[in-house]
Amino acid sequence: MRRKLSRSLLPLFAPLVLTPLATPANTGASMPAPSNSQLKKKMATIKLLKFNQVAYNLYAHMKLQDSGMNFEVFDKALTGYYNMKRNGEIADKPYITIVDFTKSSNTKRLWVVDVEKKELLYNTYVSHGRNSGQEFAETFSNENKSFMSSIGFYVTENTYYGKHGLSLKLEGLDKGFNTNAKDRSIVMHGAEYATEEFIAQAGRLGRSLGCPAIPMEDHEEIIGKVKGGTAMYVHAAYDEYTSQYLDHMTAMAELVNENNENKKDVLPVSQG
Repeated sequence: MRRKLSRSLLPLFAPLVLTPLATPANTGASMPAPSNSQLKKKMATIKLLKFNQVAYNLYAHMKLQDSGMNFEVFDKALTGYYNMKRNGEIADKPYITIVDFTKSSNTKRLWVVDVEKKELLYNTYVSHGRNSGQEFAETFSNENKSFMSSIGFYVTENTYYGKHGLSLKLEGLDKGFNTNAKDRSIVMHGAEYATEEFIAQAGRLGRSLGCPAIPMEDHEEIIGKVKGGTAMYVHAAYDEYTSQYLDHMTAMAELVNENNENKKDVLPVSQG
């Protein structure tokens, strides 16, 4: 499932992943050698800073702040995307679906971005589970019949036609947080209650039984775009949430690996 990094994205990555670490000038004084733990900690900090800079470059280029997305949420989603790629858990599609449940349901809090083309493809409304809260989603569950939303990283699967029309199956990847999604029939689907008209009548978006429901007018196009093994991240203000997919070290390693596969594209052209 590996794929070479788009050439259009390499100018953003190359200055960061190819820049060697600075070597301190020799002052003549002997310095104690750093321990292995100190070196590992320093390398982890450097990789975190470099990855955050890559993420911010993309965030700024796609003008995601203008659409209401917080950088912290995008940074986490991108980290998970590259960890999922490194694990071979997603297909050869550069899309990330991002949901931010810290935002009011009266705002457009679902985004679909194309990492390769550096484009925001969709930004729309998305419902949360009826037992997760009213206007805001505040509580979450991985349990059957909880009628709450589940947070974390997902990979999209195939589609089917159910009572809501075209629907998209989701596989939860974060144990303890969303891995019961398929057993709970948590899918992306369209809903008449996920509209501005419903907000105008009820004062908030309608709620689902735990599914990320999106407007009927958009659902077929969005589902058609992101189906078949793409990454999805559902964010919330939930202190208990942890995930192996938020490891910046391995995410940066995947970036370096892809850059090395394409290093011929970023070597300077001889002026001789």
